[in-house]
Amino acid sequence: MAKKEHIVTYTDDELRAMQERGEDQSNWAEACGMTDAEIKAAIADDPDEAGMVFDWSTASAELPPQPKAVLNMRVDHDVDHDVMEFFRKQGKGYQTKINAVLRPYVDQRLHNDRG
Repeated sequence: MAKKEHIVTYTDDELRAMQERGEDQSNWAEACGMTDAEIKAAIADDPDEAGMVFDWSTASAELPPQPKAVLNMRVDHDVDHDVMEFFRKQGKGYQTKINAVLRPYVDQRLHNDRG
């Protein structure tokens, strides 16, 4: 992939205004009239796409994980047994660890309530 000399960022509004002023470099009428074969050939000729292979026939997408619930709770806070500090000291992912501690408790309670 060729190294870019300058990277410029625009907002959606800025891009729309540039389009309306005719400042974009895309020929949308030409692009709309291209066949699939012409599009594939143009991509193959693009040096930025060199060596990139994507097989659409095997492409798949995964659903994102379910979002976590936001929780505000009160836990013990004292010099010897600060619950949150215990988990925070374990570093990044401490909230996931708290969830991992609570999950078996919930699973056990649900199992006992059904049986």
